[in-house]
Amino acid sequence: MRGPVRSGRPGAGAGGAVRRGVPAGLLVPALVGVAFLLLPLVGVLARTDWPSLLHHLTTPQVTQALRLSLVVSGWALLLSLLMGVPLAWLLARVPFPGKALVRSLVLLPMVLPPTVGGVALLLAFGRRGVLGPWLESTFGLTLPFHTAGAVVAAAFVAMPFLVISLEGALAGLRPSLEETAASLGAGPLRVFATVTLPLLAPALAAGAALTWARALGEFGATITFAGNLPGATQTLPLQVYLLLQDSPEAATSVSLLLLVIAMAVLVALRGRWTGGAVREARATPPEGAAARATPPEGAAAPADPAGFAELGAPEEGPTLETPPIRPGAGVGAGPAPAPAAEESDLRAELTGYTHFPLTAPAGTAIAVVGPNGAGKTTLLRALLGLTPRAHAEVLLGGRDVTRLPTHRREVAWVPQDGALFPHLSALANTAYGLRARGVPRAEARRQAREWLVRLGVGELAGRRPAQLSGGQAQRVALARALAARPRLLLLDEPLAALDQTTRARVRHTLRRHLAGFGGVCLIVTHDPVEAVSLADRVLVLEGGEAVQDAPPAEVTRHPRSPWVARMLGGNAWEGTAGPGGTVELAGGGLLTTAPGEGTPPVPGSPVLAVIAPEAVSLHLARPEGSPRNVWAGTVRELTAVGSRLRVLVTSPEVPPLVAEITPAAAADLGLTDGTRVWTAVKATEVTVVGL
Repeated sequence: MRGPVRSGRPGAGAGGAVRRGVPAGLLVPALVGVAFLLLPLVGVLARTDWPSLLHHLTTPQVTQALRLSLVVSGWALLLSLLMGVPLAWLLARVPFPGKALVRSLVLLPMVLPPTVGGVALLLAFGRRGVLGPWLESTFGLTLPFHTAGAVVAAAFVAMPFLVISLEGALAGLRPSLEETAASLGAGPLRVFATVTLPLLAPALAAGAALTWARALGEFGATITFAGNLPGATQTLPLQVYLLLQDSPEAATSVSLLLLVIAMAVLVALRGRWTGGAVREARATPPEGAAARATPPEGAAAPADPAGFAELGAPEEGPTLETPPIRPGAGVGAGPAPAPAAEESDLRAELTGYTHFPLTAPAGTAIAVVGPNGAGKTTLLRALLGLTPRAHAEVLLGGRDVTRLPTHRREVAWVPQDGALFPHLSALANTAYGLRARGVPRAEARRQAREWLVRLGVGELAGRRPAQLSGGQAQRVALARALAARPRLLLLDEPLAALDQTTRARVRHTLRRHLAGFGGVCLIVTHDPVEAVSLADRVLVLEGGEAVQDAPPAEVTRHPRSPWVARMLGGNAWEGTAGPGGTVELAGGGLLTTAPGEGTPPVPGSPVLAVIAPEAVSLHLARPEGSPRNVWAGTVRELTAVGSRLRVLVTSPEVPPLVAEITPAAAADLGLTDGTRVWTAVKATEVTVVGL
């Protein structure tokens, strides 16, 4: 097997990566900067009296100062944790007036001269300060020139390191992780203990270590506010200051000790101060991102947003022209799917941005479709009680859950990114909802493993999300939601991260599991195949309103939304019904139609004219004969879809029109971008739907 190809040019790295030369104008000052920072440290090492080092560090004055420094820095760290963690949480998660000012106050001690900070503390907590007399008279607490004052001074200058470290980690933590945990039945304390805290632990440890190191080395604020009293406030940095006057060699030895401690902290925290500790919690790895640990699931198929490449696949079940087969009967092999906790119907009244009633009997699957911004995700989040944009009065199985918190609604959610917990394995992720509902650990893991096997990722049970491809992670997220056995299952584009082959297989599996699901399932999707094969009804949203709610076959034949008609591959033109079966198009032009089934639209009423692409014929000369709708136009785009070509034709007479023809027909016509053609549509091929 051939090894990696290497460039023959100088400076080429493994895999052909070429190292670019560093401009001298940047390199020289950078090296000077490194020397500027390094030389003082070299000076300490060079001037250290190594034979007397141990003697200097074990004198009574130094050991007493070291002991006091450890006590002061430890209490300062505890004080910083008690105040800094809630403060970081508020800054990262809670919007409130004056947040920028509060953040500036937090950062102020980092840029304030330490002696100025000491003066400020003295004026606030001194015996003649703002709070000093009250503290002394009420609690008998005197801070200046006491150990407690040294603790306050150290905490004042060190706490900002903890706050900014933790605030950055909280801001980088995806809210969907905690929201998904709540949807699986975990209460606030459990979410914090099992999701939030483990993900914040590295950043919390990093901030705490930096805070402790800064408190250990504090000098200016301490000597100004607490003084320099041996055994009470004389910490190690202050001892160095005194030793410089009487014993410079001993001062150098103690300085070396503080230098070693500081360097040890920084080396231990390498990469974490910049937020690397929570980087894996910020985004789901894309498909193939874990290729080193997992073989790829297959190359992604060409982009096919409307799903036309799958419509003719025989294993996919129904086509867009037939009613969907209700999932389940005789589909696949393996154990029967677990039903919902109880048979539960859904009744919801939505207000706010998304405003319409929604009802569904138990066992119903509803596909929710619509353009971006239509309110699809808002609908799901309203049912979970997670958004202020919309409110939902929700009854599940006759039980009003409107005022219940998310974790008590028995509603499981799979967000678009899957929201797998990055610190848990695939097995622990899948068992999370069961454990949150009180299932014993062994039983929860057994059921979770069964669900992973059903979704085709059983062999990945021990891997963490960072070791999974995007498609594998999405299947684990589906297994986690199904294993929780909710009354209401919400899937936000659950198959979007899968390649075409895997998507078909997982859709087949999901269809079987939904067959035995005793609750209601809402599936947000942009894929017409998913809408048809997985759902009993299709709910079409536009601008927060329900434009259509009908079986898939009805939506396919009579779409009431231009977006849905285009998603299904048709041409959709809005207009106004005219006399004699004509349609006056909104963009200009006139369309002739033939009488269809049902009552014709009232003249002047808004309508939608739908024309299938295969009903559009193309000609190089104006056609003669029966077509009632003929327009001259220009070819602007040719796109291969399976074994056919889709041709976009623009015309000054009517809106853009898409035709679908065979490659042979395109070759006979000599179609290229810019070819002048005539388009023809028979009146009988136009479907008119009232809006």
